[in-house]
Amino acid sequence: MIRAEHLGKTYRSGKLDVPALRDATFSVEPGEFVSIVGPSGSGKSTLFYLLGGLTRATSGRVFIGGADFSALGDAERTRMRRARIGFIFQKFNLLPTLSARANIEIAHEIADSGKPLDCAFLDRLAEMLNISGRLHHRPSELSGGEQQRVAIARALISQPAIVLADEPTGNLDTENSDAVLQMLRRSNQELKQTVLMITHNPEAAAIADRIVHMRDGQIRGIEPGQGRVAAHSW
Repeated sequence: MIRAEHLGKTYRSGKLDVPALRDATFSVEPGEFVSIVGPSGSGKSTLFYLLGGLTRATSGRVFIGGADFSALGDAERTRMRRARIGFIFQKFNLLPTLSARANIEIAHEIADSGKPLDCAFLDRLAEMLNISGRLHHRPSELSGGEQQRVAIARALISQPAIVLADEPTGNLDTENSDAVLQMLRRSNQELKQTVLMITHNPEAAAIADRIVHMRDGQIRGIEPGQGRVAAHSW
């Protein structure tokens, strides 16, 4: 589903080239839940943005479902993102003037899937995420945990094949963090979505099928998580 080949990213800082990611090669199989874990500055967020097509690599290639993501033009990359990838960020990024339901609905419109909104599926997501009674509230009327669950529903509403989550529990307390992680695991298992989660928290990373460890812009190791046992060796 996702494949990175010798992926690298270098940023320019004044007269210096600063490598943020170096020669990253790995893949994520359809239906897998993979965590990428590492300290701040390890390159994990850079990898996230490259895999999601939000920035371009300096070297290497990214394949999404067999398509060479890195070879596409900006318009094509945007279309692929909308059609195949749902994003969850540490900052909830909800539109403050809209209700929770409207925030979810507008994400479906932006995805431009060509399919009408599946209201039954929206209701199912709301039930899964325990926000059914909060859909008519604006973000300012929701707790941090509720806002993140709305953000998850927003990412899932277009039923993307891939969900990319960047520190989805970073702004939450332990109780809400556990709830969000379980919802991601449930969406992976019940909705059959491929999930790639970036985190600095080893305990959060452990719920995945496999854990990718990063440091100093490099992949340093990959090990099985507490989910399904890895189907192949690295």
